[in-house]
Amino acid sequence: MIKNIKYMLNGLNFLKVYFSPFKPIKPKFYIGKLKYGTPYFYPRKWVKIKDKPGYTKAVPKKIGFDFVTLGWKTKWDNTDYRFEWSPIWSFVFFKYQVAILFNTEHESQYWEAWLFYDINTDKSKTRKERIDECIKKFPLTYTRSYGDKKETINYYPLILKKRYV
Repeated sequence: MIKNIKYMLNGLNFLKVYFSPFKPIKPKFYIGKLKYGTPYFYPRKWVKIKDKPGYTKAVPKKIGFDFVTLGWKTKWDNTDYRFEWSPIWSFVFFKYQVAILFNTEHESQYWEAWLFYDINTDKSKTRKERIDECIKKFPLTYTRSYGDKKETINYYPLILKKRYV
């Protein structure tokens, strides 16, 4: 548990993915009217309510930055990772936004496997050995049903660089 808290406090940890066996993130840039939440709601701040001491309310940000780190949690044990939201850097100026979104294809599988790889594999091993450990201990093979048809997908070939598959 303490290990997870320390990891979450380091908001830029997700950038290590660029130097890993995982396919690189291609940031998406957005400039325009306010569109992206940080993470769930539009950028906002909390202000005190004058006539109610100890109470605050959310109001839209007029100007400000938000640096939202990778959103995740563990469910049943400390390796049961659940993806919640992708990182985003946002600047708001009145009702306009400049944002950098760090989304990936197959987001849930990508980030959950990345978390297992980064936190739970033996860092004294090579990258290939760590990926092999990841594949063995954190499988990403899912079967989906579409009516009477079934499809089985292994996500590792879709999220890893070719030389690690």
